[in-house]
Amino acid sequence: MSLGKSDWIWLDGQFIAWDDAKTHVLDHGIHYGTGVFEGIRAYKMQDGNSAIFRLEEHVERMFKSAAIIQMKIPYEEKEIKETIVETVRKNRLKECYIRPLAWFGYGEIGVYVRNPFVNVMVAAWEWGKYLGKEALEEGIRAKISTWIRSNPNAFPSQIKNTGSYLNAVLAAREVRAMGYDEAIMLDHRGFISEGPGENIFIVENEVLLTPPLHASILPGITRDTVITLAQDLGYEVKETDITRGRLYNSDEAFFTGTAAEVTPIREVDDRRIGSGKRGPVTERIQKEYLATVTGEREQHKLWLTYVYI
Repeated sequence: MSLGKSDWIWLDGQFIAWDDAKTHVLDHGIHYGTGVFEGIRAYKMQDGNSAIFRLEEHVERMFKSAAIIQMKIPYEEKEIKETIVETVRKNRLKECYIRPLAWFGYGEIGVYVRNPFVNVMVAAWEWGKYLGKEALEEGIRAKISTWIRSNPNAFPSQIKNTGSYLNAVLAAREVRAMGYDEAIMLDHRGFISEGPGENIFIVENEVLLTPPLHASILPGITRDTVITLAQDLGYEVKETDITRGRLYNSDEAFFTGTAAEVTPIREVDDRRIGSGKRGPVTERIQKEYLATVTGEREQHKLWLTYVYI
C-alpha cells in the first residue's frame, strides 16, 4: 500500500515539514537495523472527535523494545505520548496510522558503538485498510512461507525492531509473488507462529486458539484486545501450539494487528478454511473490535486517548 502524506513530522523535538524530515545516510540504524518502532491507529468517533487506540500500551512496548537493545530514548514515555497526540492534532487528522520510531543515529559506525546518539520521530498519515477493505468481509488467501520466525535465543521476538522485519519482508515477498495475499510463518519448532505483521487465531467449535508467546510471536496489542473482547462475548480463548494440519482443519481463522485489524483468512495453502468465507465468530469479534476502537463500548473507553479536547 502506497504511503500517504501529511504536513508535519515531529523529529528530535520539533515539527518539520514532511518533505524536510531527513536523516544522515551513515546513521547506525540504516546500516545495522538498530531501531524500535510502533504502529498505532487513531479512529474517528461517533461524536466527531478522534481517539488514539491503546496509546499507553503501544508507547510502553516501544520503551520495552528499546530496553532490550540497550537504547536509552532521550524522552520520557509521557513526552512521547503527548507528542503523538500533538502530531495527529497538528496534521488535522481524524483517522490515521501513527509511526513513532527511535534509532541509533549518526556519529559512530560498526556493530558495537559506545555512546550512540538516539534519534526519535513521530509521523502520522491517512492510511486505509492494510490488506484491502474487501478483505475484511471476503477474507484473504494465505500461504505458509518457507521463511521461519527466528529462535527466541537468536533474536528476541517480543520487540518491534526495525532489523528483525527483514524476516517478515522475505516471507511477504515470497508468497505475494505467488499470488497470495499474505504469508503465515512457522516458528523454529515447526508450529504456527504469526503473519509478517499480524498475529493469528483459529476457531474450533467456537473456542479461539492462538499461538503462545514462546512460538516466537510479537505480543500484539490487537491480539491482547481480541482476547479480552472474545472473553467479554463469552468465548473461551486458549494460547496453545498449533500445527499446520490443525490450521487447515479449523472452522475459522483470522489475523489481528493494528494495521490488519481483524482480517478473516478464507484459504491457507490452497485449502479452504471452514466455509471458505468470513465465519460467524470472526464476524462477531470483528464487529466488536470496530465498535470498541470507535468508542461505542463504554467499558473499554479507557483504551482511548482523545485528540481534540
